[in-house]
Amino acid sequence: MAHLALKMYDYHVWANGVIIGRLKELPEDIYQKEIQTGFSSVSKVLSHIYCTDYTWFDIISGKNMREALAYANQLREQVETKSIEEMEKIFLDLSKRYKELLNSEEDIEKVIVVDNPYAGLLETPVSELVLHVVTHGSYHRGNIATMLRQMGHTSVMQDYGLYQFMPQTS
Repeated sequence: MAHLALKMYDYHVWANGVIIGRLKELPEDIYQKEIQTGFSSVSKVLSHIYCTDYTWFDIISGKNMREALAYANQLREQVETKSIEEMEKIFLDLSKRYKELLNSEEDIEKVIVVDNPYAGLLETPVSELVLHVVTHGSYHRGNIATMLRQMGHTSVMQDYGLYQFMPQTS
């Protein structure tokens, strides 16, 4: 049986795909449209999810947090200009890399030390970092759902409960 963190990561990949699928159904201008909210556009929220996922991938892979954050800041400028189709591709590519990394981990409960420049040292198992990636993505997909409603469009269900009823392919 797969570790819960790995199952939750699969959910994260599924939920990202669901929200990206919905965004592809909407008029093209919705993705980049500027609105008055916490993030100024849906594209900026989706880019934030991606860059944060990438940061934690780098950290789990062994980079220190300062390096990972610096790279993510450079990456953000490139990612924010991508189309929704391009975002779908880079999300899929990153999820494949994540799955390879996580499946190659001998012990997902292995404790690593994260030196956060803002909060200090944290000793935490890889599994908890994966759960952070999942909950962070869920939070911000909720932002996207709210933004779509503010622009007069519906979102799409992406709850873990729904995911549990979906046929599993991984």
